Amino acid sequence: MLVWQVAIPGPMASGPLRAVDRPVPEPGPGQVRLKVAACGVCRTDLHLAEGDLAPRRPHTVPGHEVVGYVDAIGPAPSTRAGGAQPAVRLGDRLGIAWLAGTDGTCAYCRRGAENLCPASVYTGWDVDGGYAQYAVVDATYAYPLPAGYSDGELAPLLCAGIVGYRALLRADLPPGGRLGIYGFGASAHLAAQVALAQGAIVHVMTRSERARQLALELGAASVTGAYDSPPEPLDAAVLFAPVGDLVPAALAALDRGGTLSIAGIHLTDIPPLNYRRHLFQERTVRSTTANTRADGQEFLAVAARHRLAVTVTPYSLAQADRALDDLARDRVNGAAVLFPDDG
Repeated sequence: MLVWQVAIPGPMASGPLRAVDRPVPEPGPGQVRLKVAACGVCRTDLHLAEGDLAPRRPHTVPGHEVVGYVDAIGPAPSTRAGGAQPAVRLGDRLGIAWLAGTDGTCAYCRRGAENLCPASVYTGWDVDGGYAQYAVVDATYAYPLPAGYSDGELAPLLCAGIVGYRALLRADLPPGGRLGIYGFGASAHLAAQVALAQGAIVHVMTRSERARQLALELGAASVTGAYDSPPEPLDAAVLFAPVGDLVPAALAALDRGGTLSIAGIHLTDIPPLNYRRHLFQERTVRSTTANTRADGQEFLAVAARHRLAVTVTPYSLAQADRALDDLARDRVNGAAVLFPDDG
């Protein structure tokens, strides 16, 4: 089967990805194999390819927004941390997301914070992901998917959607509150719709003209440049752009008691903060680390109730390197999604 692997991490211009042929993987105990129908292209994949996120092992296959159909089921495990193996049938449409496994026994897992598990492993980083024609997943970490969406529309929901949703929760946005969104790519355009459905007023700060237009089409109250001030103080903000320089700007835009939630696994260095301007009056800054399976299930239930408009830029699997390069150059509108050729 065709897969893309990270050969030598570096700038996209150096060609860090290589297309190779590999045997179709066999599912082990407790696993299922999916014939991949679509795989979203996430900025975390770009960080991995370019070396901002250090590879956990050589020749990793990226991709953690995987939609596919079950075509093989491994034997049941003798024991399983985190619950019994769910009922899965051949032909089921399932999703594979970023979180691929935890120990199920540590203090974090026991208190419902499995995203903080020190033994956690991740799709497309620790285990091979969906830049491939087939992928395997532990059945207890696969998601049943809502009806009413195409395969391509579902793919970005599995990371951009889920992690954006967790970042929104961590922003502590009050009912009907004023939300600022910094950066407006795959994750932000989904989180904005969830916030709008909940009655929020959404202000978007982004550098991309196409992203600004999309934000207005989705219902943003205002759209400005990435470093501009919103037209009113914010009750909460979410930083989706991996740019540390935006942290002071976002904190300065918060009203008293406001919270800034930083989404994403990578952020450039944050410049020095001024206590009175950026943090005084009980302003709060929080990071967002991955997600729990409960977050994923809750978000997909929201997506089932509220039909989200998912903006997709399609690429064939053979164009995975081009898709990542376009993402690096801000040439993707919404979410880039790979569609494997048959085989």
